[in-house]
Amino acid sequence: MLGYVLKITCFHLGGETMKLSTKARYGLRLMVALAAHYGQGPLGVEKMSQEEEITPNYIRVLLGGLKNVGLVRSLRGARGGYELARNPSEVTAFDVITALEEDILPVECVPRPESCSRREVCSTWEIWCDIAASVDEILKGLTLQDLVNKQKGVSKFSGLEDME
Repeated sequence: MLGYVLKITCFHLGGETMKLSTKARYGLRLMVALAAHYGQGPLGVEKMSQEEEITPNYIRVLLGGLKNVGLVRSLRGARGGYELARNPSEVTAFDVITALEEDILPVECVPRPESCSRREVCSTWEIWCDIAASVDEILKGLTLQDLVNKQKGVSKFSGLEDME
């Protein structure tokens, strides 16, 4: 087991860095906030802005994108706001990040080996593929409910030693 990972924001890969965009990181934070509020009605943009320290306009942009892929829904009116479109135990971190991020890849050649002139002799390509697969596996294995539980101190990895 790779340990509890949402510390994938940055892998150092020989001079290159694999980073998730601010959009993906903030989007996942917002989705965890909505998951923690699940079943209690919509959560207002201003409240999310205060709690998550993200500007209201940026929240609207992020949640608009997540709404377009069916992960959140918006409700208008005085008690309007945003809420998850599905149960938090059915939405993975992978679902959220891939809705907001074009690729989660350590290097460009992983999905497009033809883009590298050294592919046939490259001794590291398989490592990059393994890293990409591991990141995907971790993100697919973490639901929003797992992240809410982690936030509350109840980890899906309870009983395992922290592998930081």
